[in-house]
Amino acid sequence: MLYVVATPIGNLEDITLRALKTLKEVDAIAAEDTRHSGILLTKYEIKKPLLSFHSFSGHAKIEKILALLQEGKNVALISDAGTPGISDPGFVLIRAAISAGIQVVPIPGPSAFLSALCVSGLPTDKFLYLGFLPKKKSRKTLLESLREEERTVVFYESPYRILRTLQELQACLGDRQVAVCRELTKMFEEIFRGTLSEAISHGKNKTPKGEFVVVLGGKNFAIDKRLQI
Repeated sequence: MLYVVATPIGNLEDITLRALKTLKEVDAIAAEDTRHSGILLTKYEIKKPLLSFHSFSGHAKIEKILALLQEGKNVALISDAGTPGISDPGFVLIRAAISAGIQVVPIPGPSAFLSALCVSGLPTDKFLYLGFLPKKKSRKTLLESLREEERTVVFYESPYRILRTLQELQACLGDRQVAVCRELTKMFEEIFRGTLSEAISHGKNKTPKGEFVVVLGGKNFAIDKRLQI
């Protein structure tokens, strides 16, 4: 079996009991970054063979993991943080395992974008998840397409582009409601809620650090409705 195991997005104590049990019982662990994952595994005294599996892993690496699975071995797939397959290369391996007739079992747990969405104060009944925005190609087209989007929009952004992205959103969409979440579950966790213009002012003259999740209000979520339920 291939176990898709969610791991903490920051605070190592957020891992589930089932995830720990699974990681202790599998024959091998496929990790996005074996050194990074080693911190988690060492904390919980888990000693298993580690297989590196990241965005630059070629077909040969997938075949190696599939060979183990087809031999009857159990393999756990973990990412650097959160749920494998969400904005990481896990999808490729999961798809290959399904195509090969391997049973794929989810071990649910933390996810940065869901955590941010839940505490944003913005509607959660319908939302659009975008992963990371394009850096250049099709970026403008995507931002313009959000003008008529009524659902809450969630995406990841790096510290190097966060301020520019907020400015581009305001220029394209107007002063919508937004929650900008940084370093969720970590020591310097920060959640800013307000308008895009307020978020831009808040972020100016600062050196942004850590990974960001941006939760953007939809077209019809007006500023005067931000505290209504």
